[in-house]
Amino acid sequence: MRDFGYTLETAMADIIDNSVTARASRVNILAETATDEPWIAIVDDGCGMTEPELIEAMRPGSKNPLLEREGRDLGRFGLGLKSASFSQCRQLTVISRKSGETCAATWDLDNVAQTNDWRVDLEDDLSKIPAANSLPENGTIVLWRKLDRLSTNFRHDTGKRSAEINKAISGAERHLRLCFHRYMEGNRPALRILLNERKLSPIDPFATDHLATQADPEERLPLLNGEVVTQCFTLPHHKKMSKSAWEELGGSEGHLRSQGFYIYRERRLIIAGSWLGLARQTELTKLARVRVDIPNTMDSDWKIDVRKASAQMPPVVRERLRRIVERLQGTSKRTYQRRGRKLVSDENLPLWNRIRKDEGIVYRPNVEHPSITGYVQILPEELRHGFQACINLLGTGLPIAALHADMLGGAERVTSDETEFSELAEAAETAVRALIAASMTGNDVVRTLCSTEPFIHHKDSIRKLVEDIEHGERS
Repeated sequence: MRDFGYTLETAMADIIDNSVTARASRVNILAETATDEPWIAIVDDGCGMTEPELIEAMRPGSKNPLLEREGRDLGRFGLGLKSASFSQCRQLTVISRKSGETCAATWDLDNVAQTNDWRVDLEDDLSKIPAANSLPENGTIVLWRKLDRLSTNFRHDTGKRSAEINKAISGAERHLRLCFHRYMEGNRPALRILLNERKLSPIDPFATDHLATQADPEERLPLLNGEVVTQCFTLPHHKKMSKSAWEELGGSEGHLRSQGFYIYRERRLIIAGSWLGLARQTELTKLARVRVDIPNTMDSDWKIDVRKASAQMPPVVRERLRRIVERLQGTSKRTYQRRGRKLVSDENLPLWNRIRKDEGIVYRPNVEHPSITGYVQILPEELRHGFQACINLLGTGLPIAALHADMLGGAERVTSDETEFSELAEAAETAVRALIAASMTGNDVVRTLCSTEPFIHHKDSIRKLVEDIEHGERS
């Protein structure tokens, strides 16, 4: 039971599942780590349990996974409370209050090992139990003590052990904000989750409130044991979002890893970001996400595991989603490629040409750019060949391997170097004079030259330069 593969965040989520099932509106995660006996408590204001109900809940395998359950019931095997708790601690205490009656019970694995008997101990005196005074009028506390799985490296150093546990709790925060975001959203959310009294905000992986998010209509697939509902989303390009919002959407692994299917069971997130073998995760498709909703009546069809952290797609659903993925990936690619075509259009004057060569793509400096051709014209004849050689050397020395490494999962961090116009003024003047000499009007010069980097950010300065040159020539 200790080794089902829980992490702290999936263990906490499993306990909160029970709170949701108990119709809790508030869950507060409390932690005391700067002590010789650190503990974590998850407190909810759900319906609570009577003593017989508590004893039954403490029994491993207290539910038949084949029984019909309410839509709000996020449990399955009746193992979550025990297996999730023991994955993190050796002592589990549950305190519950219902209709004014309070009861408490403890599993202690050390006692089980000593007595070789699975005996739950009922608690009569709650005064010495941590967090017991946080119990609401109706609700339940799940208390973890003897946190041997959370403090493996510094068991005899209170300070370092506290820092280790706090780091793990902090890392679990994002998972909970994402896992239960659909319960936490809205002006009147069904669930509030707090961490040491600090309210957590939900993370919507589809950015549905952003005006630039592209959302397709829902598609429904009725099956024998329930209905699968899918909806496709294409996130906004990162330049249309704030940096903090973009990074929160991508998480620590970035948008490359977070694209794909988001599978929900009764609105609770099971899988976050994977194409489940139907496609590859690529840079051009990292804006594509698919929400898949399944009811708890399809648990066996999807092979939902004890941790509620993995699932397997039924063949009939897999075939339907394969077609959806092909369509959605095209939308995501177009979001990036539209911006890419702007930079290499024949109507513009890019400093780099994008060229297909031997089934690959190479980038070469555009030696026909007026900044370059104009400068070549004013160079002495004996220096022109050397200048052209330097330009070609820059092109062949493009650091492709470094660019691949930097852009893998974080292309938005690779940006052009911002330059003051004073540093570009000479090159800009050369280009402007060359274009005017080619009989281009002033407005066309500004439009053409400012359509690409690096002049795109200096349109006003370019326009003034054109006016000054035209005025000087007329004078």
